[in-house]
Amino acid sequence: MDRTDQIDTFSRFTNVSRETIKTLKIYEKTLITQNKTLNLIGKSTISTIWERHFLDSAQVIDYIKENDGPLVDIGSGAGFPGLVLAILFKDRNIAIKTKLIEKSPKKSNFLRSLIKELNLNVEVINEDIFNSSLKFSKNIFVARAFKPIKIILELMHKKNENFQKIFLFMGKTGNEELIQATKFWDIEYNQRVSLTNNDSKVLEINKLKKKN
Repeated sequence: MDRTDQIDTFSRFTNVSRETIKTLKIYEKTLITQNKTLNLIGKSTISTIWERHFLDSAQVIDYIKENDGPLVDIGSGAGFPGLVLAILFKDRNIAIKTKLIEKSPKKSNFLRSLIKELNLNVEVINEDIFNSSLKFSKNIFVARAFKPIKIILELMHKKNENFQKIFLFMGKTGNEELIQATKFWDIEYNQRVSLTNNDSKVLEINKLKKKN
């Protein structure tokens, strides 16, 4: 699928304005330029940014409601999925505050510069969440290409109280990881096949409790 077709597909799925498409084109251009020195995305995905990164990130937008609470992206990297979702929140006039947690100072600076250029209400937290005193309450969490499920669940158990939802973007090993996780956790969840890869899943966790 060429770039034009990818943008058309993204537009049909998200139904965003032309102005938002312009915003994402700026994001794309900046990402490609900065990727030469920051290694933000794999070189093999540069030609498929709109599908592999933008659409992949956007696919959970319809499962997030304004009263779900602030959104926290753990290990945001190049801004996926959190920054893409923030752009869609603005497009839909959804007043959800977005926080991007990224331990790399260089990537954090990239995110801050891009957020300023795009005029978004997004906070970047340059910390290693595993060695941080950060605590959360009543948030939506998203994590894409971050850590195995068992590590993320333990992190969520320690770091937050009364979360609203947790969205995990799972690759080919996701199902096996989930099976292993249910040995230690009671999980109430919905699982959906990814829009961009039939071998991948998006896991929406609504309740999480550690087994005795």
